[in-house]
Amino acid sequence: MSCLLTCFSSCCASLTCGLCTSLVSGISKRSARLAYCGLFGASLILSWILREVAAPLLEKIPWIKSSGTHPKEWYQIQAVLRVSMGNFLFFAIFSLIMIGVKDQNDKRDSWHHGGWIAKMVIWLLLVVLMFFLPDAVISVYEILSKFGAGLFLLVQVVILLDFTHTWNDAWVEKDEQKWYIALLAVSIGCYLAAFTFSGILFMWFNPSGHDCGLNVFFIVMTMILAFAFAVIALHPAVNGSLLPASVISIYCAYVCFTGLSSEPRGYACNGLHNKSKAVSTSTLVLGMLTTVLSVLYSAVRAGSSKTFLSPPSSPKASAGKKPLLEAEEMEEGKEKKKEAEGQPVGYSYTFFHLIFALASMYSAMLLSGWTDTSESSSLIDVGWTSVWVRICTEWITGLLYAWTLLAPLFFPDREFF
Repeated sequence: MSCLLTCFSSCCASLTCGLCTSLVSGISKRSARLAYCGLFGASLILSWILREVAAPLLEKIPWIKSSGTHPKEWYQIQAVLRVSMGNFLFFAIFSLIMIGVKDQNDKRDSWHHGGWIAKMVIWLLLVVLMFFLPDAVISVYEILSKFGAGLFLLVQVVILLDFTHTWNDAWVEKDEQKWYIALLAVSIGCYLAAFTFSGILFMWFNPSGHDCGLNVFFIVMTMILAFAFAVIALHPAVNGSLLPASVISIYCAYVCFTGLSSEPRGYACNGLHNKSKAVSTSTLVLGMLTTVLSVLYSAVRAGSSKTFLSPPSSPKASAGKKPLLEAEEMEEGKEKKKEAEGQPVGYSYTFFHLIFALASMYSAMLLSGWTDTSESSSLIDVGWTSVWVRICTEWITGLLYAWTLLAPLFFPDREFF
């Protein structure tokens, strides 16, 4: 009987290992980009869990608490930053390794798509190693994360602009009346939602009896931007469309809301101060969801587009030079032609990993409320730093979108989205 159980256990273990090996092999061949997204998602979940449960354990580690006595929130932020730093290093190292990969004959192309067991082990070791570093090192990373998170917000805006233009072009190319009607309906719906939401913001963040001029300014600017987007997009001299303008408008209204809801609990003009905990959690969930969607879109779009994350050697970049390359091949002989046979990669691996690295920094700031460990708070993403980061992001989004509409007038020979 015991022999039979031993044999059965061995068979189960063999099947499990075989299943894991098959799964990893499948990832390396078909869905490497989504697997990177899964790894990034695992880091977010781990950060959130450790933020809630790891504080008592970190309090007992001498090199972490070496600078003195700290509140519980300080250790929570430490846990988030250390997971974020390990995740950042993983993607930053791959971003550096992939510099200069131009065709699939490069050995590093297989590193990007394969070796998932080794990658997972390296990722886990990097995360664990961060908990052996002194808090002085983490403090330096915390400062750098503020800049990296700001860069990710800019990348997020570019991703949103790319998405809206791609969506609009896909429906226009169908050249059917029902799709034009759908475009108009969605555009009007988004604009109605944007202005309605802005009106609600007046109720929430401009309570009667208080001088809330700053909040009123933020909300009015949001409405002005939405109106300006429509005017510019529909101008005869501009090759624009109402759909991207409406989507960007509702996004700006959402960012304005997240900024105003991040105002301190004691601020009289924050009408949601009695629900700060719930608002903080909802803001975190929406922020995390937006971050995941951004990196997921960049991963999927990178594999199917010849313009987004396009490297210098992509098919699009080399198409205009095809006659010149053919002439060079004829002159330089078969050796040159053989070297040119490698199929170009579909996107920039370096920029692909860089997006994940910056997203790791942004997630750390989101979970820590953009505050220093010396200014830790029990609320997530609350404080004037968070407010101004959000509001500036909204304004930069508006400027970038306006630029994509107006730039072709000034530079007609260049392509903008």
